[in-house]
Amino acid sequence: MILVVKSGGEAALPEWQACFAEVAPQLSLRWWDDPALDPASVDYALVWDPEPGRLARLPRLRAIFGSGAGVDGIAADPHLPRGIPLVRCVPPEATQRMGEFVAWAVLSLTKDARRMAIAQARGAWDYFEPPFAAAARTVGIMGLGAMGLRSATMLRALGIPVVGWSRTRKALDGVECFAGAAGLPGFLARCDVLVCLLPATDETRGIIAAPLLASLPRGAGLVQVGRGVQQVLPDIVAALDSGQLSGAVLDVFDPEPLPADSPAWAHPRITVTPHVGSLPSRLERARYVADCITRFERGETLPNLYDPERGY
Repeated sequence: MILVVKSGGEAALPEWQACFAEVAPQLSLRWWDDPALDPASVDYALVWDPEPGRLARLPRLRAIFGSGAGVDGIAADPHLPRGIPLVRCVPPEATQRMGEFVAWAVLSLTKDARRMAIAQARGAWDYFEPPFAAAARTVGIMGLGAMGLRSATMLRALGIPVVGWSRTRKALDGVECFAGAAGLPGFLARCDVLVCLLPATDETRGIIAAPLLASLPRGAGLVQVGRGVQQVLPDIVAALDSGQLSGAVLDVFDPEPLPADSPAWAHPRITVTPHVGSLPSRLERARYVADCITRFERGETLPNLYDPERGY
């Protein structure tokens, strides 16, 4: 069986090959642009941002695996082969890493870690007393899938109250859940820190903008680990400058990498991270993909399938 790979650049292929040799030696890994590769020989594809139309030129393709939890860059291909399963990469390690990242980001905002980092960079002893214990701030999580569930569990283990919002109603132990457009205002009013873990869909594009930010309590924090297309960066900067937001941790941007002239780099209330919130190691992703292929070969249902009707 041949698995074609386009993730991390061609320089990453030897590591991918070593990982799959450990977990699935029956697979032959080939680079996406290998001129010697016969497109008709490819069984599976592991990709991040394939050029539109390329997947459709693999006539024996049986399943497509995204190399990350989001597959919007793949699903946007107007020539994406229909009827071929598209699997989001959500191994257990990814949800754990996201929970860790969200907990770190929330604590960073409540402890004003950005202020301390700026003071250290200039060699200044900037003593101050954070006004809130983290447990005195309610965190609201938008998006209650696997990533949101793990994040909520870890925050609650730290004693931090959590509320949640999703498109359809969910039930989580110890978490008050809101749903749909009708539930959004009440949810936002509860969020001392808002965490966005929504998938990228037409409905979520541009959602983190002035109207939503104005609905948060004044001085709220923002953790954006969804997708860059969901946020209107000038609106976030304006909310920080006005005091409507007290701080933001932004892990995703549009475009990426974040341009060097972006105001986010130097803003004193923004912590920029390079889209690393939940990225598993290549070995962890290889193990997940290998397990999915084994299930698929046995005729079992694949996990984390992309649903075009929902958009994620």
